[in-house]
Amino acid sequence: MFLSVFDIFKVGIGPSSSHTMGPMVAAGRFLDQLRASPFHAHGLRASLHGSLAFTGVGHATDRAVILGLAGFRPESYDAAAAEQALESIRQTGRIEAAVLGTLAFAPETDLVFDYGPPLPGHANGLILMALDAQGDVLLQETYYSIGGGFVVTEEELGAPPVTTAARPVPYPFATAAQMLEMARDSGKSIAAMKRANEAVHHPPEALDTGIRRIWQVMSDSIDRGLETGGILPGGLQVRRRAPALHAALQDERGLNLGAPHTVNDWISTYAMAVNEENAAGGQVVTAPTNGAAGVLPAVIRYWLGHVPSASSARLPDFLLTAAAIGGLIKTNASISGAEAGCQAEVGSASAMAAAGLAAVMGGTPEQIENAAEIALEHHLGMTCDPVRGLVQVPCIERNGLGAIKAVSAASLALRGDGHHLVPLDACIETMRQTGADMSDRYKETSLGGLAVNVPNC
Repeated sequence: MFLSVFDIFKVGIGPSSSHTMGPMVAAGRFLDQLRASPFHAHGLRASLHGSLAFTGVGHATDRAVILGLAGFRPESYDAAAAEQALESIRQTGRIEAAVLGTLAFAPETDLVFDYGPPLPGHANGLILMALDAQGDVLLQETYYSIGGGFVVTEEELGAPPVTTAARPVPYPFATAAQMLEMARDSGKSIAAMKRANEAVHHPPEALDTGIRRIWQVMSDSIDRGLETGGILPGGLQVRRRAPALHAALQDERGLNLGAPHTVNDWISTYAMAVNEENAAGGQVVTAPTNGAAGVLPAVIRYWLGHVPSASSARLPDFLLTAAAIGGLIKTNASISGAEAGCQAEVGSASAMAAAGLAAVMGGTPEQIENAAEIALEHHLGMTCDPVRGLVQVPCIERNGLGAIKAVSAASLALRGDGHHLVPLDACIETMRQTGADMSDRYKETSLGGLAVNVPNC
């Protein structure tokens, strides 16, 4: 099993990796497929299904599909150019696609929200079509956005994930048990094994440069969130809180008046800053998803800024360890809220952050695995019930609490010897089963929970 650190951590845009980034990527893939086909298309059509339909507007899925068909990509997104393109498409009913030329696409009729049963493969499904001049379908493809910005076709859905490459790696652990066994046999840390696996696919310089960029984008998203006030888009009138919280915490520094638990407010503020940026459509890193993007950066910022022994030289170990845990969860369960509820998003993020923190604070592989298990275990059963389908309530605060749990889980694990009752593998399998048993009302459809019990007009 190999999922690269760059598969788990992707630079993209808010508000959702599965509902915004994924559909944009799918649209780009469809254009590539159309360019490689013998057909000369006259127009395009798209239909959104399952969670993409029910919460698509709140997650900007409609915008993402249109912009993806217009050639925009999450990793190189230009907000100003995107707004210009959207306005032009709405006014003209035309998309200018590289190589393909001018294609008819009227968003009000050619982008369909299908509120019927979801497509059979996944809760996040979309169908993209190329049409001839008579409106007949020339080419059609079904895509599933399976969380974290990952996209697969209907054909690819049942196959093992193909990411960076299929070349064998020296430490091919597919379970936490295998990971621990390989660590014992090799004498290497989890981060060192993960680095060795990455080296098969990435030169050392490229790996280190990429990891530095991941943290830089994460850190920048915290800083922007701490500085930017105002009301978040979407109609709920949710006010950005991170700047005021941060200002109050800074004012209290050095006064010897704060209670010890005030450090939790710092952690929450860092996480909320990221998720307020995400909710506003800003640039964030999937960690492992946009909806959970604040947990891991908050824990890193807490470690760097509040733990005396912290050193930025250990950042690669933090991120590589976290990516190893995220890969196990994605491979054996899910990181998609639409598939398994928020336990799969904030729960996974908390487990990854706990593992990373335990690693850089000197934890053994067994203590690191224990930290991840504690964090994930205490998110089991968490529903995904965003009010009005927006990644705002309860998502923003939930990231803060997920980060606090990650720090607590790492601390508890480091005070033990690594031996514990519930293996991480059992916890991941329990999360998978819980997600399968969970009602769709609580899996990012906004049909249950807070989404229907909180006034949102």
